[in-house]
Amino acid sequence: QVQLVESGGGLVQPGGSLRLSCLVSGTIVSIYTMGWYRQAPGKQRELVATISRAGSTNYADSVKGRFTISRDNAKNTVYLQMNSLKPEDTAVYYCNSESLSLQGISTFWGQGTQVTVSS
Repeated sequence: QVQLVESGGGLVQPGGSLRLSCLVSGTIVSIYTMGWYRQAPGKQRELVATISRAGSTNYADSVKGRFTISRDNAKNTVYLQMNSLKPEDTAVYYCNSESLSLQGISTFWGQGTQVTVSS
């Protein structure tokens, strides 16, 4: 079974930095687009950033210039470097992966990691 496990969340002060990691494991033939989403209390889950297998990236306007998504294909890992964090960045951050497994192409989700930006 394909599993995604996020790590790196925590409490950080405004203006601080945090790096999230997501490891994809299981019987995987290939990982295509990987991404990060977040969900704040009382809000819908929103896209933060995505990265293709070739390294093409897309960011939500709210995080452009502050967040950087990257991936290590050899390690089946995607990262989200978050700088200049703001209180409004507080949310549960979820990793996802569009992957080819023995069952076909599917999108898989991690369980999320809490990021809290507060003084």
